[in-house]
Amino acid sequence: MLGSGGRPPAGHSTTAEAAAPFPGEEGAAPPLAPAPSAAEERRRARRSRRYRLDVKWSPYALVMPFFVFFLAFGLFPLLYTGWASLHRVELTAPTDMEWVGLRNFSRLLEDEFFWNALRNTVTIGLISTVPQLLMALGIAHLLNYRLRGSMFFRVAALTPYATSVAAATLVFVLLFGRDYGMINWTLGLAGFGNVDWQNGEWTSQLAVSTIVIWRWTGYNALIYLAAMQSIPNDLYESAALDGASRRQQFIHVTVPSLRPTILFTCVVSTIGATQLFGEPLLFNGSAGATGGADHQFQTLGLYLYEQGWVNLHLGRASAIAWAMFLILLVIGAVNWLLARRLSKSA
Repeated sequence: MLGSGGRPPAGHSTTAEAAAPFPGEEGAAPPLAPAPSAAEERRRARRSRRYRLDVKWSPYALVMPFFVFFLAFGLFPLLYTGWASLHRVELTAPTDMEWVGLRNFSRLLEDEFFWNALRNTVTIGLISTVPQLLMALGIAHLLNYRLRGSMFFRVAALTPYATSVAAATLVFVLLFGRDYGMINWTLGLAGFGNVDWQNGEWTSQLAVSTIVIWRWTGYNALIYLAAMQSIPNDLYESAALDGASRRQQFIHVTVPSLRPTILFTCVVSTIGATQLFGEPLLFNGSAGATGGADHQFQTLGLYLYEQGWVNLHLGRASAIAWAMFLILLVIGAVNWLLARRLSKSA
Protein backbone atom coordinates (compact mmCIF):
# COMPACT_ATOMS: atom_id res chain seq x y z
CA MET A 1 0.00 0.00 0.00
CA LEU A 2 1.50 3.31 -1.12
CA GLY A 3 1.09 6.66 0.62
CA SER A 4 0.81 9.97 -0.98
CA GLY A 5 3.28 10.67 -3.79
CA GLY A 6 3.76 6.89 -4.43
CA ARG A 7 6.05 6.52 -1.44
CA PRO A 8 5.53 3.70 1.03
CA PRO A 9 4.05 4.71 4.30
CA ALA A 10 6.21 5.20 7.30
CA GLY A 11 7.31 1.95 8.95
CA HIS A 12 7.37 0.06 5.66
CA SER A 13 10.42 -0.73 3.49
CA THR A 14 10.87 -1.81 -0.05
CA THR A 15 11.69 -5.45 -0.93
CA ALA A 16 15.33 -4.69 -1.73
CA GLU A 17 15.74 -2.88 1.55
CA ALA A 18 14.08 -5.72 3.46
CA ALA A 19 16.28 -8.29 1.76
CA ALA A 20 19.50 -6.40 2.36
CA PRO A 21 21.01 -7.64 5.59
CA PHE A 22 22.38 -5.27 8.13
CA PRO A 23 25.98 -5.58 9.08
CA GLY A 24 26.40 -8.32 11.70
CA GLU A 25 23.07 -10.01 10.87
CA GLU A 26 22.87 -13.72 9.98
CA GLY A 27 23.43 -14.30 6.27
CA ALA A 28 26.00 -11.58 5.89
CA ALA A 29 28.91 -12.36 3.57
CA PRO A 30 31.79 -13.88 5.58
CA PRO A 31 34.91 -11.84 5.79
CA LEU A 32 37.80 -12.85 3.55
CA ALA A 33 40.27 -15.32 5.12
CA PRO A 34 43.65 -13.85 5.74
CA ALA A 35 46.33 -14.93 3.31
CA PRO A 36 48.46 -17.84 4.63
CA SER A 37 51.83 -16.93 5.91
CA ALA A 38 55.04 -18.04 4.28
CA ALA A 39 55.60 -20.67 7.00
CA GLU A 40 52.13 -22.14 6.38
CA GLU A 41 52.82 -22.26 2.65
CA ARG A 42 56.02 -24.19 3.28
CA ARG A 43 54.21 -26.66 5.57
CA ARG A 44 51.55 -27.22 2.93
CA ALA A 45 54.19 -27.77 0.25
CA ARG A 46 56.01 -30.30 2.44
CA ARG A 47 52.77 -32.18 3.17
CA SER A 48 51.89 -32.25 -0.51
CA ARG A 49 55.36 -33.51 -1.40
CA ARG A 50 55.21 -36.23 1.27
CA TYR A 51 51.78 -37.30 0.01
CA ARG A 52 53.03 -37.62 -3.57
CA LEU A 53 56.05 -39.60 -2.45
CA ASP A 54 53.86 -41.85 -0.30
CA VAL A 55 51.48 -42.58 -3.16
CA LYS A 56 54.38 -43.29 -5.53
CA TRP A 57 56.73 -45.37 -3.36
CA SER A 58 54.65 -46.97 -0.58
CA PRO A 59 53.49 -49.90 -2.81
CA TYR A 60 57.14 -50.73 -3.50
CA ALA A 61 57.95 -50.51 0.21
CA LEU A 62 55.14 -52.95 1.03
CA VAL A 63 56.34 -55.59 -1.43
CA MET A 64 60.03 -55.04 -0.72
CA PRO A 65 60.26 -57.55 2.19
CA PHE A 66 59.11 -60.35 -0.11
CA PHE A 67 61.80 -59.59 -2.67
CA VAL A 68 64.46 -59.26 0.02
CA PHE A 69 63.63 -62.70 1.44
CA PHE A 70 63.31 -64.14 -2.06
CA LEU A 71 66.77 -62.90 -2.99
CA ALA A 72 68.25 -64.22 0.24
CA PHE A 73 66.51 -67.61 0.46
CA GLY A 74 65.33 -68.23 -3.09
CA LEU A 75 67.38 -66.74 -5.88
CA PHE A 76 70.81 -66.89 -4.19
CA PRO A 77 70.55 -70.61 -3.24
CA LEU A 78 69.28 -71.35 -6.75
CA LEU A 79 72.23 -69.62 -8.40
CA TYR A 80 74.73 -71.04 -5.91
CA THR A 81 73.54 -74.62 -6.43
CA GLY A 82 73.72 -74.06 -10.18
CA TRP A 83 77.34 -72.95 -9.82
CA ALA A 84 78.13 -75.79 -7.41
CA SER A 85 76.62 -78.36 -9.79
CA LEU A 86 79.42 -77.54 -12.24
CA HIS A 87 82.12 -78.34 -9.69
CA ARG A 88 83.35 -81.23 -7.61
CA VAL A 89 82.83 -79.96 -4.08
CA GLU A 90 82.35 -81.64 -0.73
CA LEU A 91 80.14 -80.41 2.07
CA THR A 92 83.08 -80.58 4.47
CA ALA A 93 84.98 -78.01 2.36
CA PRO A 94 82.39 -75.99 0.42
CA THR A 95 84.93 -73.38 -0.69
CA ASP A 96 87.27 -75.89 -2.36
CA MET A 97 85.73 -76.26 -5.81
CA GLU A 98 87.13 -78.17 -8.76
CA TRP A 99 85.60 -77.38 -12.15
CA VAL A 100 84.09 -80.44 -13.83
CA GLY A 101 81.58 -78.83 -16.19
CA LEU A 102 78.53 -81.00 -16.88
CA ARG A 103 80.15 -84.12 -15.43
CA ASN A 104 77.75 -84.21 -12.45
CA PHE A 105 74.78 -84.16 -14.82
CA SER A 106 76.19 -86.81 -17.13
CA ARG A 107 76.80 -89.04 -14.12
CA LEU A 108 73.13 -88.75 -13.23
CA LEU A 109 72.21 -90.19 -16.61
CA GLU A 110 74.39 -93.21 -15.82
CA ASP A 111 73.30 -93.53 -12.17
CA GLU A 112 70.80 -96.33 -11.64
CA PHE A 113 69.90 -94.97 -8.20
CA PHE A 114 68.86 -91.66 -9.77
CA TRP A 115 66.56 -93.41 -12.23
CA ASN A 116 65.24 -95.61 -9.44
CA ALA A 117 64.44 -92.51 -7.37
CA LEU A 118 62.79 -90.85 -10.38
CA ARG A 119 60.71 -93.96 -11.04
CA ASN A 120 59.66 -94.17 -7.39
CA THR A 121 58.76 -90.48 -7.40
CA VAL A 122 56.53 -90.93 -10.45
CA THR A 123 54.89 -94.06 -9.03
CA ILE A 124 54.21 -92.59 -5.60
CA GLY A 125 53.00 -89.40 -7.27
CA LEU A 126 50.46 -91.27 -9.38
CA ILE A 127 49.28 -93.50 -6.54
CA SER A 128 48.81 -90.52 -4.24
CA THR A 129 47.59 -87.82 -6.63
CA VAL A 130 44.84 -89.59 -8.59
CA PRO A 131 42.87 -91.03 -5.62
CA GLN A 132 43.51 -87.87 -3.62
CA LEU A 133 41.95 -85.53 -6.17
CA LEU A 134 39.03 -87.88 -6.88
CA MET A 135 38.23 -88.15 -3.17
CA ALA A 136 38.64 -84.38 -2.74
CA LEU A 137 36.18 -83.76 -5.57
CA GLY A 138 33.61 -86.06 -3.98
CA ILE A 139 34.05 -84.54 -0.51
CA ALA A 140 33.70 -81.04 -1.92
CA HIS A 141 30.50 -82.08 -3.73
CA LEU A 142 29.03 -83.33 -0.45
CA LEU A 143 30.10 -80.23 1.48
CA ASN A 144 28.59 -78.01 -1.21
CA TYR A 145 25.11 -79.01 -0.06
CA ARG A 146 23.54 -77.42 2.97
CA LEU A 147 24.44 -79.74 5.80
CA ARG A 148 24.02 -79.33 9.50
CA GLY A 149 27.33 -78.39 11.03
CA SER A 150 28.92 -77.76 7.62
CA MET A 151 31.55 -75.52 9.24
CA PHE A 152 32.61 -78.41 11.50
CA PHE A 153 33.10 -80.73 8.53
CA ARG A 154 35.11 -78.09 6.68
CA VAL A 155 37.43 -77.59 9.63
CA ALA A 156 37.73 -81.36 10.05
CA ALA A 157 38.69 -81.71 6.39
CA LEU A 158 41.50 -79.19 6.85
CA THR A 159 42.83 -80.70 10.09
CA PRO A 160 45.14 -83.30 8.44
CA TYR A 161 46.80 -80.55 6.43
CA ALA A 162 47.55 -78.63 9.62
CA THR A 163 49.03 -81.73 11.28
CA SER A 164 52.80 -82.03 11.48
CA VAL A 165 54.39 -84.28 8.87
CA ALA A 166 56.44 -86.03 11.56
CA ALA A 167 53.44 -86.69 13.80
CA ALA A 168 51.28 -87.98 10.94
CA THR A 169 54.05 -90.23 9.56
CA LEU A 170 54.86 -91.73 12.96
CA VAL A 171 51.18 -92.60 13.49
CA PHE A 172 51.02 -94.28 10.07
CA VAL A 173 54.23 -96.18 10.85
CA LEU A 174 52.39 -97.72 13.81
CA LEU A 175 49.33 -98.44 11.68
CA PHE A 176 51.41 -100.19 9.00
CA GLY A 177 53.55 -102.16 11.46
CA ARG A 178 54.26 -105.71 10.35
CA ASP A 179 53.61 -107.52 13.63
CA TYR A 180 51.37 -105.22 15.67
CA GLY A 181 49.98 -102.75 13.15
CA MET A 182 46.25 -102.12 13.00
CA ILE A 183 46.20 -102.55 9.22
CA ASN A 184 47.60 -106.09 9.43
CA TRP A 185 45.29 -106.83 12.35
CA THR A 186 42.30 -105.86 10.21
CA LEU A 187 43.61 -107.93 7.31
CA GLY A 188 44.03 -110.86 9.70
CA LEU A 189 40.34 -110.64 10.61
CA ALA A 190 39.57 -110.98 6.92
CA GLY A 191 41.78 -114.07 6.62
CA PHE A 192 44.91 -112.48 5.14
CA GLY A 193 48.44 -112.89 6.47
CA ASN A 194 50.69 -110.13 7.74
CA VAL A 195 52.08 -107.78 5.09
CA ASP A 196 55.60 -106.40 5.42
CA TRP A 197 54.64 -102.86 4.40
CA GLN A 198 58.06 -101.29 4.87
CA ASN A 199 60.22 -103.81 3.02
CA GLY A 200 58.03 -104.56 0.04
CA GLU A 201 58.37 -102.43 -3.09
CA TRP A 202 54.71 -101.81 -3.92
CA THR A 203 53.49 -102.10 -0.36
CA SER A 204 55.93 -99.46 0.90
CA GLN A 205 55.05 -97.07 -1.92
CA LEU A 206 51.35 -97.64 -1.24
CA ALA A 207 51.86 -96.92 2.46
CA VAL A 208 53.78 -93.69 1.77
CA SER A 209 51.10 -92.65 -0.72
CA THR A 210 48.44 -93.25 1.93
CA ILE A 211 50.11 -90.69 4.20
CA VAL A 212 50.15 -88.14 1.38
CA ILE A 213 46.50 -88.85 0.56
CA TRP A 214 45.45 -88.40 4.18
CA ARG A 215 47.28 -85.09 4.55
CA TRP A 216 46.26 -83.37 1.33
CA THR A 217 42.77 -84.61 0.45
CA GLY A 218 40.98 -82.13 2.71
CA TYR A 219 43.09 -79.23 1.47
CA ASN A 220 42.18 -79.93 -2.15
CA ALA A 221 38.55 -80.52 -1.16
CA LEU A 222 38.31 -76.98 0.22
CA ILE A 223 39.81 -75.60 -2.99
CA TYR A 224 37.18 -77.46 -5.01
CA LEU A 225 34.47 -76.31 -2.61
CA ALA A 226 35.42 -72.66 -3.08
CA ALA A 227 35.32 -73.13 -6.86
CA MET A 228 31.94 -74.88 -6.69
CA GLN A 229 30.40 -72.06 -4.71
CA SER A 230 31.32 -69.62 -7.48
CA ILE A 231 29.34 -71.57 -10.10
CA PRO A 232 26.10 -69.68 -10.94
CA ASN A 233 22.93 -71.35 -9.63
CA ASP A 234 21.24 -70.59 -12.95
CA LEU A 235 23.19 -73.43 -14.54
CA TYR A 236 21.86 -75.92 -12.01
CA GLU A 237 18.31 -74.58 -12.30
CA SER A 238 18.42 -74.87 -16.08
CA ALA A 239 19.75 -78.42 -15.83
CA ALA A 240 17.05 -79.33 -13.30
CA LEU A 241 14.34 -77.93 -15.61
CA ASP A 242 15.73 -80.12 -18.38
CA GLY A 243 15.28 -83.15 -16.12
CA ALA A 244 18.91 -83.69 -15.10
CA SER A 245 19.46 -85.57 -11.87
CA ARG A 246 22.01 -84.49 -9.27
CA ARG A 247 24.53 -86.96 -10.63
CA GLN A 248 24.04 -85.64 -14.16
CA GLN A 249 24.31 -82.06 -12.91
CA PHE A 250 27.61 -82.96 -11.24
CA ILE A 251 28.99 -84.56 -14.41
CA HIS A 252 27.72 -82.06 -16.97
CA VAL A 253 27.69 -78.80 -14.97
CA THR A 254 30.04 -79.00 -11.99
CA VAL A 255 32.99 -80.85 -13.50
CA PRO A 256 33.20 -78.76 -16.71
CA SER A 257 33.05 -75.57 -14.63
CA LEU A 258 35.91 -76.85 -12.45
CA ARG A 259 38.34 -77.62 -15.28
CA PRO A 260 40.75 -74.74 -14.50
CA THR A 261 40.68 -75.57 -10.79
CA ILE A 262 41.21 -79.28 -11.44
CA LEU A 263 44.17 -78.44 -13.66
CA PHE A 264 45.61 -76.21 -10.93
CA THR A 265 45.33 -78.91 -8.26
CA CYS A 266 46.86 -81.48 -10.60
CA VAL A 267 49.88 -79.28 -11.21
CA VAL A 268 50.30 -78.37 -7.54
CA SER A 269 49.98 -82.01 -6.47
CA THR A 270 52.51 -83.07 -9.11
CA ILE A 271 54.98 -80.46 -7.89
CA GLY A 272 54.44 -81.62 -4.31
CA ALA A 273 54.99 -85.26 -5.33
CA THR A 274 58.24 -84.31 -7.09
CA GLN A 275 59.51 -82.68 -3.90
CA LEU A 276 58.26 -85.46 -1.57
CA PHE A 277 60.70 -85.83 1.30
CA GLY A 278 59.35 -85.93 4.85
CA GLU A 279 56.97 -88.88 4.55
CA PRO A 280 59.41 -91.40 3.00
CA LEU A 281 62.25 -90.21 5.25
CA LEU A 282 60.31 -90.90 8.45
CA PHE A 283 58.41 -93.95 7.25
CA ASN A 284 61.42 -96.18 7.83
CA GLY A 285 63.61 -94.36 10.33
CA SER A 286 66.26 -97.09 10.49
CA ALA A 287 66.84 -96.89 6.71
CA GLY A 288 67.39 -93.14 6.83
CA ALA A 289 67.72 -91.47 3.45
CA THR A 290 68.10 -94.69 1.46
CA GLY A 291 64.32 -95.18 1.27
CA GLY A 292 64.30 -98.75 2.46
CA ALA A 293 66.86 -101.54 2.39
CA ASP A 294 66.62 -101.82 -1.42
CA HIS A 295 65.82 -98.15 -2.10
CA GLN A 296 62.29 -99.30 -2.83
CA PHE A 297 60.63 -96.00 -1.84
CA GLN A 298 63.52 -93.56 -2.21
CA THR A 299 62.29 -90.39 -3.93
CA LEU A 300 64.29 -87.67 -5.64
CA GLY A 301 64.16 -85.59 -2.48
CA LEU A 302 65.60 -88.46 -0.45
CA TYR A 303 68.26 -89.16 -3.05
CA LEU A 304 69.32 -85.49 -2.99
CA TYR A 305 69.50 -85.61 0.80
CA GLU A 306 71.53 -88.82 0.73
CA GLN A 307 74.09 -87.43 -1.73
CA GLY A 308 74.46 -84.03 -0.06
CA TRP A 309 74.10 -84.68 3.66
CA VAL A 310 75.02 -88.36 4.03
CA ASN A 311 77.66 -88.85 1.35
CA LEU A 312 78.67 -85.16 1.56
CA HIS A 313 78.84 -84.75 -2.24
CA LEU A 314 77.57 -81.20 -2.50
CA GLY A 315 78.21 -80.84 -6.23
CA ARG A 316 76.31 -84.01 -7.07
CA ALA A 317 73.44 -83.00 -4.80
CA SER A 318 73.31 -79.62 -6.53
CA ALA A 319 73.03 -81.37 -9.88
CA ILE A 320 70.10 -83.41 -8.56
CA ALA A 321 68.44 -80.24 -7.30
CA TRP A 322 68.76 -78.62 -10.71
CA ALA A 323 67.43 -81.76 -12.38
CA MET A 324 64.35 -81.53 -10.15
CA PHE A 325 64.08 -77.83 -11.04
CA LEU A 326 64.13 -78.66 -14.75
CA ILE A 327 61.45 -81.30 -14.22
CA LEU A 328 59.28 -78.70 -12.50
CA LEU A 329 59.83 -76.32 -15.42
CA VAL A 330 58.58 -79.01 -17.79
CA ILE A 331 55.52 -79.52 -15.58
CA GLY A 332 54.89 -75.77 -15.60
CA ALA A 333 55.18 -75.66 -19.41
CA VAL A 334 52.68 -78.51 -19.75
CA ASN A 335 50.35 -76.67 -17.37
CA TRP A 336 50.63 -73.52 -19.49
CA LEU A 337 49.83 -75.39 -22.70
CA LEU A 338 46.84 -77.16 -21.17
CA ALA A 339 45.51 -73.94 -19.65
CA ARG A 340 45.87 -72.20 -23.00
CA ARG A 341 44.00 -74.98 -24.76
CA LEU A 342 41.23 -74.92 -22.15
CA SER A 343 40.85 -71.16 -22.50
CA LYS A 344 40.58 -71.49 -26.28
CA SER A 345 37.98 -74.24 -26.02
CA ALA A 346 35.99 -72.17 -23.51
